[in-house]
Amino acid sequence: MEKTINFIGKNKNRFLEELFELLRIPSVSADPNFKNDVQFCANHLADHLSQIGLDGVEVIATNGHPIVFAQKIIDTKLPTVLVYGHYDVQPADPLELWNSPAFEPIVKKTSIHPEGAIFARGSCDDKGQFFMHVKAVEAMLQTQELPCNVKLMIEGEEEVGSPNLSLFVANNKEKLKADIILVSDTGMLANDTPSITTGLRGLSYVEVELTGPNRDLHSGLYGGCVANPINVLTHMIASLHDEQMRITIPGFYDKVVALSDEDRREMAKAPFSESAYCEALEITTTQGEEGYSTMERGSIRPTLDVNGIWGGYTGAGAKTVIASKAYAKISMRLVPDQDPEEITRLFINHFEQIAPKSVRVKVTPHHGGQPVVTPTDSMAYSAASQAYEYTFGKKPIPVRSGGSIPIIAMFEKELGLKTILMGFGLDSDAIHSPNEHFGVFNFYKGIETIPFFFKYFSQAHK
Repeated sequence: MEKTINFIGKNKNRFLEELFELLRIPSVSADPNFKNDVQFCANHLADHLSQIGLDGVEVIATNGHPIVFAQKIIDTKLPTVLVYGHYDVQPADPLELWNSPAFEPIVKKTSIHPEGAIFARGSCDDKGQFFMHVKAVEAMLQTQELPCNVKLMIEGEEEVGSPNLSLFVANNKEKLKADIILVSDTGMLANDTPSITTGLRGLSYVEVELTGPNRDLHSGLYGGCVANPINVLTHMIASLHDEQMRITIPGFYDKVVALSDEDRREMAKAPFSESAYCEALEITTTQGEEGYSTMERGSIRPTLDVNGIWGGYTGAGAKTVIASKAYAKISMRLVPDQDPEEITRLFINHFEQIAPKSVRVKVTPHHGGQPVVTPTDSMAYSAASQAYEYTFGKKPIPVRSGGSIPIIAMFEKELGLKTILMGFGLDSDAIHSPNEHFGVFNFYKGIETIPFFFKYFSQAHK
């Protein structure tokens, strides 16, 4: 891979500017106002994949946003790596909290990224990370050091739950035939502590609506006489945790697989500073389920969180009303062997039962996904581990992530393939938040590391 690494070194500035071009496109999948931008981003990406030498480049229409596919088959006898990523991004709102425009990428130095970080929506999640693969593949193609076949599938709906991806995968199994799936949509522990994500939590996401009176009421004339849906909703939500911060939904923990003491000891070996964690978030202490460490609460234990709550008057000044309706969005992160559909049913049944007769309850399920645990004894994991060790100079630590990528379980079900999660972002990169960023070091390190995964994975198949 000497020629490949030399090529990367000579083209770093160009790689960064090409990423900037991608980041300037506001490909927000959740907002219909950005539909044309999402389509433009797909076309832009397809053109770029063609330019770097990939074959069979397609922009494939779905019932939502398109999927971009490309490949390079150098020998059907060699193994094939299927790279997955997504070019859609989260909405940038609230815009006023950004220190620089969300879709005008800029490099700024930070305490964690003294060499600079790329500030822009999508810089880490996931444009910056999937683009590492594009540039790594380009480098291997240009130097004729691509050791095996590669396919790329970059979708435009991950941030809205990938509603059309499973149908595409099910209908295109031959097109997507591979030996392993490679994804960079996760992170690592620190720039000097590489890690490989070996587990993801599942997800159940619901929206609740409480209705009281048939219209907003004067809080002086009706206050104390009629149930206030906002008051009721906050009481109901508060009751979903007990004093030990355990979730009170009956049956919620019945299928949770508890880790052994040995596994928990291994997890605890990962470097973690509680004080630094709190300092970075500007909080005085952490909070969570009793009996578990902060790292365990964020990875191997299920959670329930309110992601949004609203109702009544929220404008300037005062308006004394009892709102007719109150709303909340609630997500539950799940661990093996919790099933998202079962958890959603348990939530609905419980939430309806605890509601007083003074309000009507409506629960609308949104997207969800299965929890995933990947093996650490496979040749693919070994190849990833060797790749990190070569470029970072130290062996990566296997970790479980608190996040969810629902399509990973779907890939295994439909394609029968395991996934290797080679993330290069950091927890501090503010994904989904204002001022999202991705370290320049991390971007380049990913491009340098990925070719060695291809090398070692190919060697393992000989």
